[in-house]
Amino acid sequence: MSDTTTAPASPVVLEAWFDLQCPDCFAALDDVRALRDHFGDRLDVQLRHFPLAKHKHAYAAAQAAEEAFAQGRGWPYVEALLARTDELGEGGEQLLLDVATGLGLDAEEIDTALIDGRHLLTVDADEAEGKAIKVTGTPTYVIGGERLDGGQSQEGLRERITEIAESLLKA
Repeated sequence: MSDTTTAPASPVVLEAWFDLQCPDCFAALDDVRALRDHFGDRLDVQLRHFPLAKHKHAYAAAQAAEEAFAQGRGWPYVEALLARTDELGEGGEQLLLDVATGLGLDAEEIDTALIDGRHLLTVDADEAEGKAIKVTGTPTYVIGGERLDGGQSQEGLRERITEIAESLLKA
């Protein structure tokens, strides 16, 4: 019997800087899903909030998403909300609650979180860090210290992220 154990390799972290009222971020979900399928648990996709001023409900959506993560259903909430970005402008905070209800989340707790501001610091910290690393639009990705801007075009980003992640996993 051997005394040595092999620890599993730490996953590569992919930060996905999203505005949850951004149609381009909705389009980027296909890439995020494909990357998750390809890498499985070797890639840790972390949502980072970068609500754009032009999207009236993006800041509240980021807070609601944080509460959905606290309730254990963050990514399903993010995906369901992004699928309805065109409705968010009209539906506002009620749509945030409707999406939560549709997923079986505690919508009343999400409403309370929007009122009491328990996730403000997380969203503010993400936004400040995004500005510090020069995120200017969404989606933007950071992997292995490299910032990849998908705000203008997402063409080739999945391939570039795959290339970087594979090189980091080999290191």
